[in-house]
Amino acid sequence: MPLDKTTNMSNNFVEELRWRGMIHDIMPGTEELLNKEKISAYVGIDPTADSLHIGHLVGVMMLKHLQIAGHRPIALIGGATGMIGDPSGKSKERNLLDESTLMHNQQSIKIQLAKFLDFETTSNNKALLVNNYDWMKSYSFLAFIRDIGKHLTVNYMMAKDSVKKRIGNENSQGMSFTEFSYQLVQGYDFLYLYQNHNCKLQMGGSDQWGNITTGTELIRRKEGGEAFALTCPLITKADGGKFGKTESGNIWLDAEKTSPYTFYQFWLNTSDEDAQKYIKIFTLLNRQQIDNLIERHFKEPHLRLLQNILSEEITKLVHGEKALQSARDASQILFGNGTEQQLKSLDEKTFLAVFEGVPQSKISKKELSEPLFNILSDKTGIFKSNGEARRMIKENAVSINKVKISESFVFGADNLLNNKYILVQKGKKNYYLILVE
Repeated sequence: MPLDKTTNMSNNFVEELRWRGMIHDIMPGTEELLNKEKISAYVGIDPTADSLHIGHLVGVMMLKHLQIAGHRPIALIGGATGMIGDPSGKSKERNLLDESTLMHNQQSIKIQLAKFLDFETTSNNKALLVNNYDWMKSYSFLAFIRDIGKHLTVNYMMAKDSVKKRIGNENSQGMSFTEFSYQLVQGYDFLYLYQNHNCKLQMGGSDQWGNITTGTELIRRKEGGEAFALTCPLITKADGGKFGKTESGNIWLDAEKTSPYTFYQFWLNTSDEDAQKYIKIFTLLNRQQIDNLIERHFKEPHLRLLQNILSEEITKLVHGEKALQSARDASQILFGNGTEQQLKSLDEKTFLAVFEGVPQSKISKKELSEPLFNILSDKTGIFKSNGEARRMIKENAVSINKVKISESFVFGADNLLNNKYILVQKGKKNYYLILVE
């Protein structure tokens, strides 16, 4: 469904986020600062895995819009803070990571970020990737508590919601000093970026407000400077389920962890209410385009226009045009009138993702030469008897690899998908996989 890609995004960054529903809290004076001068702003990213998941995408999209508006985005990989663990929204401490794992994760994350942010432009709003481990690794504990710790009182730190919830929760095991110090380390990140990169704004999820404002307070007390905070809402689903979580876990941006087909299907299967919200947050379509899509969608909701456009836009952004086409083909095979050619074009990972949960049976390559009915009934059990198989084939209700067959059909090596699979379709909706070993 091609759309006119002409954009008319506002250069007013805050206004752009506001109509998209991407602002939860904003410190007074933030919008005025952004309208007055070009600034640097940052979002912190947890490096505890070697891939971003879709829960990270809101922060990444905030940086994307920031760069579009002419400001400089800074993505901060929390190498040091990742070794501590953020108590915000958590009921227990995280596992801590070693340095080599964190470095590997950072490199992987940068590759994904480069699909959204321009790290190569020669303009002065070139995106920057930093790791707080670089400035924390040689900072001694004594120097840190002398230079930084003295500027914030324990009373101030205890007043943060993330701390109060953990300490006041009788079901919690409390909070270690390590995690209690997290907001101080994150506050120093903001101070460091303020001092070294003229960074005046930190952004993040609404659960980060306490940590972010610790940074603005540290900058005020230590430097006499002015810094600002902006948070986005935590993304929720209309049915109360957790966004980005499925039975099999997170929806990752890494194609090896979550196939482009599974990624595409996640967005395609969103509710009307969620799709109306997500298309504003997770695509770069402009306001007029989105308003028109919403209007058209609710005139003919059965066409699921919002879900189709949402899934195409975000899959293309994350995985590229080729992977999007493969996901489209895979969906067509399972839910539409896909062709044998489309089926043969699928790589094994996508093929298995499409037919996950489909009953499987195994035969040997030698058995592939046996008569058709032996294979379909005796060897695989797809049909209860030769008679049932013969009857359904006569009714034109059996397909091999999306092609209707007759009683004269003979299996051969050219029927193998990815050199090992045969797809049998019995009626309209019943699929079976034969694994040939």
